[in-house]
Amino acid sequence: MKSSSEKLNFEKVWKLFQETDKKFQETDKKFQETDRKFQETDRKLKQLENLFVGQWGKLVESLVEGNLAKLLQERGINVQGTTRRAERIFNNKTIEIDILAINGKEIVAVEVKTTLRIEDVNDFIKNLVVFKKAFPEYKDKKVYGAVAFLTANEDADKYAYRKGLFVIKATGESAKILNDKKFKPKSW
Repeated sequence: MKSSSEKLNFEKVWKLFQETDKKFQETDKKFQETDRKFQETDRKLKQLENLFVGQWGKLVESLVEGNLAKLLQERGINVQGTTRRAERIFNNKTIEIDILAINGKEIVAVEVKTTLRIEDVNDFIKNLVVFKKAFPEYKDKKVYGAVAFLTANEDADKYAYRKGLFVIKATGESAKILNDKKFKPKSW
């Protein structure tokens, strides 16, 4: 036979188990609520990051575009106007040109980056290769490429120069072309 002290100990243990289980369930609910709050915070941070990056990119584009016509005119390309965010779907891929500088017979397609990388230059060149197919309204124009940026990593500015692109640095004054006067841009 079981003694009353054993029964009492079992009841105490069982009650303790039930209380512990209840506390685990409450703790689990708190963890779930904390996880939900972290996910909400992550979502809000991503929204802020996208807003900041998007606005920052627009600022850099404005800096470049503000002086672009004058800079290109100094290089013998008589720009009549500029347009931003030219976009087409070509071979199921979106081709976006940040700024197009246009005159009657020439186009300068400009890729704008806050920080220019060699990978950005290569991706832009791929867009230039198909530019006239993606933008058939310019098929009879001579197309030049340009990259514009605030900073360049990996000597991406020198790499772009060697690839035949105008290299434009956004500055406090607006922008300036870094290519020397001997530079001959590649036509696409």
